[in-house]
Order: sequence, then C-alpha cells, then structure tokens
Amino acid sequence: MPFLALGLGASIHKAIQDAGYTEPTPIQAAAIPLVLAGHDLIGIAQTGTGKTAAFTLPILARLERAPGAPSPRQSTRVLVIAPTRELVVQIEENVRAYARHLPLRAATIFGGVGEQPQKQALRAGVDLVIATPGRLLDLMGQGYGDFSRLQFLVLDEAERMLDMGFLPDVRRIVRALPRQRQTLLFSATLSREIEALTQEFLRAPKLIQIGRRSNPAETVTQFVYEVPHHAKMDLLMHLLRDPGMNMVLVFTRTKHGADKLARRLEETGVRTATLHSNRSQSQRLRALKDFKTGAVGVLVATDIAARGIDVDGISHVVNYDFPKHPEDYVHRIGRTGRAHAVGDAISFVTPEDKNELRSLERFIGRGIVRKHAEGFAAGSAPPARPQQPRPATRQQPAPSRPQLQPHGRPSEQGRKPAQRQPEFDPRRSGGQRRRFRHRRSWR
Repeated sequence: MPFLALGLGASIHKAIQDAGYTEPTPIQAAAIPLVLAGHDLIGIAQTGTGKTAAFTLPILARLERAPGAPSPRQSTRVLVIAPTRELVVQIEENVRAYARHLPLRAATIFGGVGEQPQKQALRAGVDLVIATPGRLLDLMGQGYGDFSRLQFLVLDEAERMLDMGFLPDVRRIVRALPRQRQTLLFSATLSREIEALTQEFLRAPKLIQIGRRSNPAETVTQFVYEVPHHAKMDLLMHLLRDPGMNMVLVFTRTKHGADKLARRLEETGVRTATLHSNRSQSQRLRALKDFKTGAVGVLVATDIAARGIDVDGISHVVNYDFPKHPEDYVHRIGRTGRAHAVGDAISFVTPEDKNELRSLERFIGRGIVRKHAEGFAAGSAPPARPQQPRPATRQQPAPSRPQLQPHGRPSEQGRKPAQRQPEFDPRRSGGQRRRFRHRRSWR
C-alpha cells in the first residue's frame, strides 16, 4: 500500500516524498487510518519500525484539515511526552521534516538547558509541544503553557513512561489536560500490567500489535560471546579490528563504566564518544552529532540512549555489560537494524550473567547463538598483580604492666616515682603577691 492511499493530504504526502519514503511500514499502515478516524490507540511494534511516523503523520494531517483560529497567544493542540531528551530531539526532527510544508510551530521542553527560551515559546504559543515530564511539570507549575484546547496527547515509549517512576508525573500532567482529547500510546514493549494501567488515560482504545510484543526486530542478528569479566576489554578490542565494525554503539551498565571504557578505547587509538546522564546537554548533542557524521566510530552509552538514539547505519550494538532486564535488551539492540536495515547485536556474557541470559531467552521465546571469536583466546584467570614489597616495621616492645599487691595497688617496684609539687612562694607570683597585699590592707 503506498502512502498516497492513506489519505494524509497533499502537503504531508509531498514531505514524505522529500524524505524518500514510498511505502508505510506495518505499524504505520495499521495505525494511520485509526488515528485519522479519531480513535484512542495502543500501538506495539519492534524498535526501528517507524512508530514515530505512525502517530506524527496522521496528527499533522488532522491539524492541516482543522487549523486553529489565529490568535496572538495560541494554545497548544498537540502534546507529546517522551522519557529522554534524546528521544524528544528525535521526535522534533521528524515533526519538522513531515511538517515542512505546513504553517505549524513546534517547541521542545526538556532539562539540562536554560528555561528561558522554553518559557518564551510556551508564552508565545505553539501548535505542538514535545517534552520530558520533569521539565514540563516545572514550567506548568510556574504558569507556562496553555493546554485548554489540547486535541492530541501522545505517550511515546509508554511502558517507560508509566513504569520506572514516571507514573506520578504523567498522572499530574494528564489531570491538567482536557478530558475531551485523543490519546495515543506507542511502545516496543508493553506488559499486560502496564496495559491495564493505561485504561485510566484512554477511552475505548484500539490495540495494534505487530509481531510478538517481546521480540526484537527480525533484521537484527543476535549472538553471544561467553567471556571472563577481565577479558571483556581485550575481546572488544579484538572485534573492533574488523573493518565491518565501522559504526558501533557499546552499552555499559553504569556511567562510571562508560567513562572508563571510553578512556581505554581512546588510549588505544579508537575515536570514541560517551553518552549518559552526567554529560551536559551540549556534550550529549555533540556526541550524537560526531557519531552520526562519522567523526567517531564508537559511541559508549548507558541505557539512557537505548530509547533515544535514531541513527541510520549503526552496524553493531555491543552489550559490553549484559542488561539486567530483558526489556532493556530489546531497546538496546533495536538501535541497529532500523527501517528494514540489517545489523548485528553482540552480547558479552560472563559467568555472573548466566541467569540474566536464561531470563532473556525465555522472554524472547528463543535461544541466542553462542559464538567464538576467531583468533582470540581468553585466559581463565586475570593477570596477577605484581606484589609490592611491604616496608619493614620495627617491633616496639610491649609496655610492662605494674605488679599489683594483694590489695590492688601497684607495688613500689612498678610504681612511678611521685612528682614533687613545688612549694608556694608568694615572691615568685606577682598575682599571688598582689592578693596577699590586698588582704593585709583590708585587715
């Protein structure tokens, strides 16, 4: 089915052609007609299958058909909430590309940058706001943002928004919005429990599920290297010698681990950037830009990037630290093999990770191929650290305890000699002498 058959309108269709798209993905073909018809929707599909366009395109088409009344301070008609800054930026880029032939205004709201430009955008009024929940709540609490005429609410990466501590923030935002609206939830994974929880936000929603809700994209080849913990760095360096690994996203479990790994890669001559929550917004944007343009070949990131990176051409995703939760694995490896492209997902599994690996295989319903790196042999034990000679210390003799007499007092042999108290001499103390003179004069 071509995009033209979906009835999105001439302006939207021209923008789609400019972007080089010809046919919609399965999630887009299923979701666009339902959104155009005005239904609330829950959309589940693997990462990299075009979910952003599945809600952006029909919303823009409906805004074009029913433009808002011109006013000096126009209220917001579309609110999109996403869990990370990177995902907000990614959605905003898609909106600007698809709305390039429409007179619509959009603004991004997220932390890590100054509030003033965001306040000015909300005060002036924009058609579409894309925001993270924390900063949006802060500005709404200060009186910024007019959502009285809101028509569309979108929760992207819904299971992360409603889980992992975001649920209270989302509830506070939703309470401030009009009840008469169209609500859309999109995600790569959505548990039955979270799906039941979404009923408080949606009215008679339609459910679209493309493939198994726990499966990664079929275009991603997955395999595992079993390796001792101390040999992971050596194995990564061995794999990076392959010329085919030219655009590699490496995931670590902690921010400190990401910085440490990036430093070691740089020391060996591998151009590397890092992306995690301790980096400033300008540093995060610079890291993504350098990775997209090829200025660096490796991007080391924590799970904050698993739901916010949309970079074409990522050849490999490497789970340097195996993820604790299967959902994180699905989102991590979904950064490659996007939009029908192919990609490889490599996971390092230490003996301590065996339980997490078994849980993951049960979650996705299949085993993952074990692989051995040709030409690489990992030792069974880490290299021994050189033993530093300890400085010699002089043994001090233990102090002798005084001998006690039967009545418990020290004997004369073990008793220290008593210190003789000097006799008082008034002539040697001016103060004492003055007091004596005073007493004599008083008498």
